[in-house]
Amino acid sequence: MKKYYIHTMGCKSNQFESSVIAENLNKNGLEKTNNVQDADIYILNSCTVTHKSDNEALYLLRNAKHKNPQLITVLTGCLAQIEKDKLLENDYTDIVIGNDEKLNLYEFIKNAENKFCAVSDITGLKNFHEAELANTDKTRASIKIQDGCDNRCSYCIIPFARGGNRSANMEFIINQINRFASHGFKEVILTGIHIGQWGKENGQKLIDLLHEIESKTDIVRYRLGSLNPLEIDDEMLKFLKKSTKFCPHFHLSLQSACDKTLRSMNRFYTTESYLKLIDKINDTFDLPFLGSDIITGFAGETEEDFSVTVENLKKSGLSQIHTFPYSIRTGTVGAGMENQNDDKTKQLRSDVIKALSYIKHREFINKNIGKIYEVLTEKRPDKKTGKIKGITRNYLTVYLDSDDLSITNKLINVKILKFENGKIYGEIKKDAEK
Repeated sequence: MKKYYIHTMGCKSNQFESSVIAENLNKNGLEKTNNVQDADIYILNSCTVTHKSDNEALYLLRNAKHKNPQLITVLTGCLAQIEKDKLLENDYTDIVIGNDEKLNLYEFIKNAENKFCAVSDITGLKNFHEAELANTDKTRASIKIQDGCDNRCSYCIIPFARGGNRSANMEFIINQINRFASHGFKEVILTGIHIGQWGKENGQKLIDLLHEIESKTDIVRYRLGSLNPLEIDDEMLKFLKKSTKFCPHFHLSLQSACDKTLRSMNRFYTTESYLKLIDKINDTFDLPFLGSDIITGFAGETEEDFSVTVENLKKSGLSQIHTFPYSIRTGTVGAGMENQNDDKTKQLRSDVIKALSYIKHREFINKNIGKIYEVLTEKRPDKKTGKIKGITRNYLTVYLDSDDLSITNKLINVKILKFENGKIYGEIKKDAEK
């Protein structure tokens, strides 16, 4: 029996797709291994958001081939889609599979003997691949509801790697969520490249889907992937406030907190509008988690522009800020812009935002100490501590002073006690299991 090793980079969509790939390989008689040296096939599901992710992908392939020269290496994902057959020029990449082909990866590799590239033009793709997933390995299930993006942000290569917006059928999503619930899952995460565009091509909106999830599924909790600030309106907030299933966890794709930079990025909102939105979300829910993305050092961003971003982020009600330095992507508008910042400047600015994020996250955690929350415990104890851990609806990972396996994959009430050595600790409240 052939063995395969799969490594996933990047977004939750990639993670979902890797699970589908693995499930299909298992069904076809291959065996998954966690040791590269035991594998016959090495599969890398790649990301191409930055040069760093590109370089990391190539390093992983080269390193795998070095550890096991007999490996057949398979590169798929966004880097494979963008670079295509160029990747076969190196001696550590054997097979290149595009994003539209990846879910049928087994069919491409089952009889492979020579190097080849299977990457089709994805830009005009209209159909969403409704891949079912029965994997019950994780505690929280992900369901991919959408793929691609119709926006053309000047920094972003993803529309070229993923194609235009495509949505899963509502009935398919509801059936898949109920399937997860029947397998014992209590929470699902709605993922995609731009989930706020779900249903757009069919005259539907994301809130239409949320209404159906609320009324027609047996799942206990769901949370949303990243959203553009323009996609959260009063109607959605009013609905989510009343929802018994929604987890108050928002991730806003902000990218900058300076209007000049936002215009250069081709982002169609202002800092003032989304700062008001953040305040509104915090007023609507009790201690919601509010994450964000910020790119530092975009073309033309001056020190003054960056200072504006920092000051606006300081006064924002965000809980955490994910940041990374701008990376020039060939083929995007941003790549041809003047006044590009050097790598050192980009990284220094990113470090400033990371330090601010640490402060904001610590402040958010402190606000939660003493609160009692519903926690979904994971299916297995923590590998390092042996203790049970779980996640609150507002996205706090909590460690419990227990190794009792009878409380795994359960909803239990937990009091948040303290934050110590980078971990949040809580105690189980009696008669709290659900």
